[in-house]
Amino acid sequence: MIATLCCLPFLGLAQEKKKKTERKGELYFSWGYNKEWYTRSNVRVNQPSLNNDYTLHNVRSKDHPGWDEGLLSIPLSIPQYNYRLGYFFNKKKGLAFEINFDHTKHLIRDGQDVRISGTLGGRQVDSTINFSEANGFYYYLNNGANFLLFNIVKRWNWQESKNGKFKLDLLGKAGIGPVIPHVQNSLFGKANDPGFQIGGWNMGVEAAVRATFNKWVFLEFSNKLDYARYSDLKVYQGKARQAFGTYELILNLGFTINAGKKVTEGN
Repeated sequence: MIATLCCLPFLGLAQEKKKKTERKGELYFSWGYNKEWYTRSNVRVNQPSLNNDYTLHNVRSKDHPGWDEGLLSIPLSIPQYNYRLGYFFNKKKGLAFEINFDHTKHLIRDGQDVRISGTLGGRQVDSTINFSEANGFYYYLNNGANFLLFNIVKRWNWQESKNGKFKLDLLGKAGIGPVIPHVQNSLFGKANDPGFQIGGWNMGVEAAVRATFNKWVFLEFSNKLDYARYSDLKVYQGKARQAFGTYELILNLGFTINAGKKVTEGN
């Protein structure tokens, strides 16, 4: 009995040693590259001074990855890149807020036959044109369709090594935000003054697998669906609007660090 009482202070110390102090939050940043596929879309063009108000129907578009043309020989920001900046404000529940940006390039395919309907030069039209640069037509969001999202993120731990130096997590993300396109086009041989603008909004969902090595470096592979609506896009003496869906494959390399106030928890 006396021996047990004597040991109680030491047992208390042992219990204290089992408790650990760590940061409540977790900050992360990643950079990577992406590949896109787009749905067909309509482009509505309004040029009041030219008496034009017409629609290009069901146009086909493509991306321009760039990273497949010699990534190490060009600036990092030239290809279709993306970055994520996030903060797990509750690591225990796996909840985070994330700024999610995709520099995506959207080009209407050259050489396709496109139906045009509406008013052209004050006259009603419903015809087909060959949408090609040789005929005075191009339409590029080539320095970016540029999706910016403010995401809520949920993380599920899938696998973890015994020493904790390797983790495999599943992440789900959803958000909404503005689009910041760079608009460059020519319609019937009349080119706009290209440049960046705030041009609408988008929303997206993303599913990712993240492998974390040595507790702070990670590789993340994502599948993403995005829907974007563009409005007031600059064309020659007028505006255009367009909406399309996007499927993306994304590969990012990043790092993560513990952040926020310290909390003490038992093992």
